[in-house]
Amino acid sequence: MSSRDIRRKYGQNYLKDPAILFEMGEVISPNASDNFIEIGPGTGALTNQINKKNINITAVDIDASNIEILRSKFRGPANFHFINEDILKFRLEDSAFNQRIIGNLPYNISTQIILKLIDNYQEIIDMHFLVQKEVAQKITGRVASKHWGKLAIKISAFFNSEILFDVPPEAFDIKPKVNSSFIRLFPKKDLDYDLSIKDNLYKIIDLAFCSKRKNIKNNLKELNIDWDKANIDPTKRSEEIPLTDFINLAKEYLA
Repeated sequence: MSSRDIRRKYGQNYLKDPAILFEMGEVISPNASDNFIEIGPGTGALTNQINKKNINITAVDIDASNIEILRSKFRGPANFHFINEDILKFRLEDSAFNQRIIGNLPYNISTQIILKLIDNYQEIIDMHFLVQKEVAQKITGRVASKHWGKLAIKISAFFNSEILFDVPPEAFDIKPKVNSSFIRLFPKKDLDYDLSIKDNLYKIIDLAFCSKRKNIKNNLKELNIDWDKANIDPTKRSEEIPLTDFINLAKEYLA
């Protein structure tokens, strides 16, 4: 299998534009004693932007050849730990607390990666990811917009998110057929709920969006919800329902 075939298999498109890489580094703004986990570092273009003294960097890449390149390329000034592993199998809890997570995410599994990281939201300072623009819009969607769907609601229950800037196909060595966006996510503080609500909440959200043509009452009819008590207009479609209502429904039903 050629290197290009391997990269296609893993959804790898490497950034090459120095101006965009510099801008990403400026936005991430690494500080002394930061603990970084970089997902899919490739050959280290973004890694180079955070390679500073007294910073800890754990680089996780599924491609063993990339890990060998990184080991020979980076010997400081940061403290490096290179791991050849599938990020979807990587245990964040085995690393230090207060992690900052970055990455040019493989586009074929970017949403899976972010949803997985929700389980560790209390141990994360912030996350900066390059993803497909369409995915970025779905992640950062706001209520009553066309992007307020399952992904936006699930993520917004635990993280705030924003699109920082867009990245054109020409910025990559192998041009993707889509535009990309650099996004920031940071965990919400002082929530009146925790991860114990997540499974119920996600079930509610999945049910609520099982048919976009139906209103929320029809999508959630199997739950026998008292809509007056829930203080939700049952004729509204799910994309019109704010996060707080989904949270309250998850607390009341499927408990």
